[in-house]
Amino acid sequence: MAIIDNNRDREPHWYALHVYSGYENVAKQNLENTIDKFGLQDRIFDIIIPMEDVLVEKRGKKVLVPKKTMPGYMLVKMMYGDDIWHAVTNTQYVNSFVGPKGRPVPITDEEARRMGVYGGTGEVKVELDVKVGDLIEILEGSLASFVGTVKSVDAANQKVVALVEMFGKDNEVELGFNQIRVSRN
Repeated sequence: MAIIDNNRDREPHWYALHVYSGYENVAKQNLENTIDKFGLQDRIFDIIIPMEDVLVEKRGKKVLVPKKTMPGYMLVKMMYGDDIWHAVTNTQYVNSFVGPKGRPVPITDEEARRMGVYGGTGEVKVELDVKVGDLIEILEGSLASFVGTVKSVDAANQKVVALVEMFGKDNEVELGFNQIRVSRN
């Protein structure tokens, strides 16, 4: 008769770790060192610091900059067990697992997708300081180099409606944040 360890996963799951904010990369490196030191490669498979690329304007040019989506957290794909709990929580810059009393609760596949662990959309978020009344320049598409005035801003969907003069009259045009630049004249 085999003894079954009820405190050990049989399949790998994603778990969230609370780590020192600002030290996510160091915590990840320390956890990788712990995995090597204790030979846990067959139980801990992946470590991710959730990131997204954000388009920001620097010196008049748009550049992609990686940004942490969940500062102070790290995601780990592993087969949980009490031995793993001790190894992980005793790693420098790791505070605890996210869950009741520091005991981990697996993240569902849907939660993992929303956090960008896998199956991400590939969309890039754009940080843009734009408000109603701002003058904008259209950067791409059939209206490239046209200038317009912002009529409304939908920050959640990263879109603006602008009035653009064409053929002697103002026309409403919906544009994505990635298609415009705010004119600072």
